[in-house]
Amino acid sequence: MIELRRLVLNLVEGSPIRWLLFNRRRWLAWAVATVLLVLGGSVGGWLIAETSPLVVAVLGAGIVYAVWVLSDLEMAYVGVIGIVSLLPFASLPFSVGFTPTFLDLVLLALFGAWGLQFLMGEEQRIVTTAVGGPVLAFTLLAVVAFVAGLANGAFTSFLVRHFAEILLSIAIFYVVVNSVRDTARLGRLVRWVILGAAAAAAVGIVLYLVPETLAIRALSALGRFGYPTGQGVIWHIRDDPELMKRATATSVHPNVLGSLLSFGLAMLVPQLLSKRTVLPKAVAWGSAVVLGIGLVMTVSRSAMLGVGAATVVISAMRYRRLLLVIPIVLVLVLVSPWSTGLINHFLEGFQLEDLSTQMRMGEYKDALTLIQRYPFLGVGFAGAPDIDIYVAVASLYFTVAAQMGLLGLLSFVVVLGAVLWRFWRRRALTQAAPALEPLWYGLHAAIIAGVVSGFFDRFFFSLDFHNSVTLFWLVVGLATAATELLDAASHKGAFSASAG
Repeated sequence: MIELRRLVLNLVEGSPIRWLLFNRRRWLAWAVATVLLVLGGSVGGWLIAETSPLVVAVLGAGIVYAVWVLSDLEMAYVGVIGIVSLLPFASLPFSVGFTPTFLDLVLLALFGAWGLQFLMGEEQRIVTTAVGGPVLAFTLLAVVAFVAGLANGAFTSFLVRHFAEILLSIAIFYVVVNSVRDTARLGRLVRWVILGAAAAAAVGIVLYLVPETLAIRALSALGRFGYPTGQGVIWHIRDDPELMKRATATSVHPNVLGSLLSFGLAMLVPQLLSKRTVLPKAVAWGSAVVLGIGLVMTVSRSAMLGVGAATVVISAMRYRRLLLVIPIVLVLVLVSPWSTGLINHFLEGFQLEDLSTQMRMGEYKDALTLIQRYPFLGVGFAGAPDIDIYVAVASLYFTVAAQMGLLGLLSFVVVLGAVLWRFWRRRALTQAAPALEPLWYGLHAAIIAGVVSGFFDRFFFSLDFHNSVTLFWLVVGLATAATELLDAASHKGAFSASAG
């Protein structure tokens, strides 16, 4: 309620709403409001007659959101996080020469709102970090690889648009580190990510438990917004209806949903063990249960391995009580009768017996062949030049190496290395910032989860999964901003100690 009240107050206090409500010349304000209502009603009626009520509803929601964003930058972040979590593949139900996705629009709103702060003088400096240089190098190498690889395939608007989306997602890193400059805002954004992931998990659980016909009908209703429809929206292991069903929520692919839930759960674990939290304890524990159940229902081995590895790392570094809890949880999972299918699925993967794992092994072998032929800049993003090789491979690192070569992979590893090296070196500084500590550990736990799951999935660098790429770089930016805040807190503490 407090958060909702703050958002409403920010909207009311924004211009031109504040001018309309508090202008001394009441007659002028009422006249302007009347003209706006008449124009809005006339345009809305014409649009309904010429198009459809759905188009008008989408446009109206977009206008309201745009006004809100202009009065509160955090609403732009809320829009990005909300779309990534709940409608990651939705696009406008009409064309404007092309069909932009909701995520495209909210990202542009975020960049526009941040840029407007500079134009209005609210922001007067650019924050530089030790991670910013490697991110820029990675971005430039991606552009070079894209241009160099155009000879390998058709130069289409589809390719240009999706590559531009990748660049836009990477650029969110710079917006985050320049606009998240206090622990309060960092905490609010982490809260929104956790709640967004929990909401996606809840949707996934409901659609998993209801009859399949009802789930198919509900998901197919999103077809107006560019979503797939029909029987194919329901996933099973190896597409076999006799095997375990897999939750997808509105993320289309169960592993995409799994990666989102693993990030949310990794961020939440330190909150459960800390006195200074961004969520009430009851909400935090409830979210953890929902995220855990949803993650299991995705049957995403990569996501589960990622969050498991992240939990072990932060437990060893800071929350050692978890080292006693983890074996108990594993034993409970092993003895639970409902977990038999999941355990067998994991064992088949480790033993290279199931078809999915065997296909991955084949993809890795073919990716190595491609990298050997094109080692420096890869083959770009337009496709492979040779008929006997292909780019698609279920690994973040092989994908980067195939499309951007070993130079691109090296630059990507340097980015991850810079973030995690700073994480390791600054772990002792958290004692000076108790409110920041659980946020800092949670964000880096999410990155560790992504680093581990990236060995088995490619979603964090894929033209087809703009939402996952955005989530990854958003979290990298938040983790970097948290480290900058930690440095500032430690310097302030050192200054105070020396002054005393």
